[in-house]
Amino acid sequence: MKPVWVLLIFPLAFASFAFSAVTQQEPSPKEWRQAQKTDDVRGDYVRYTLAGKFLQAPSGDSISRPSLVVDCGTYNRSHKAKFFRGTLVVGDPLKIDWVEPEEIHGIDYFPKVDVIYRLNDAKEDKEQWTPSNDKTSASFSKGSLEKMLHAHTVEITAQDKSGSPISMQFDLPDATALEQGCEVEPHK
Repeated sequence: MKPVWVLLIFPLAFASFAFSAVTQQEPSPKEWRQAQKTDDVRGDYVRYTLAGKFLQAPSGDSISRPSLVVDCGTYNRSHKAKFFRGTLVVGDPLKIDWVEPEEIHGIDYFPKVDVIYRLNDAKEDKEQWTPSNDKTSASFSKGSLEKMLHAHTVEITAQDKSGSPISMQFDLPDATALEQGCEVEPHK
């Protein structure tokens, strides 16, 4: 009877050890992950990614976590790494508003995503960010990134394509590598 008992427990013990080894290898969600990328237009650049969590998830099928992605490269004349683009990646299509430009040259309207973000527990900032082609992400400016880097937490709210609110939270870790690699300074 004892050999049968051991044969039943051994696979369970092995599976639990394998699962614990896998979970230890996953990166902490509270760190900027850094990756080298190459693009035909920009050449080599560095991508920093910070995973967040949904406080109010989109109604679509997306199972991915929201993330902040910052691209920095030496594609300029100074050959210093500089901020190129910051992107909020949601994974589901966002609501697009068509905004009239300040100066009209024909019939032009620009697609924008209305975003509200709160740094720590401070006052909300409202901005309009540029959507990606597939409308599942939106680009933000260097100024917005500099504001965010000073905070401990950033809560971002937008709307999905049906107009329902999507709320995300990012716990910002030490960003020294990103600040130096992108020549950005957090606003104080």
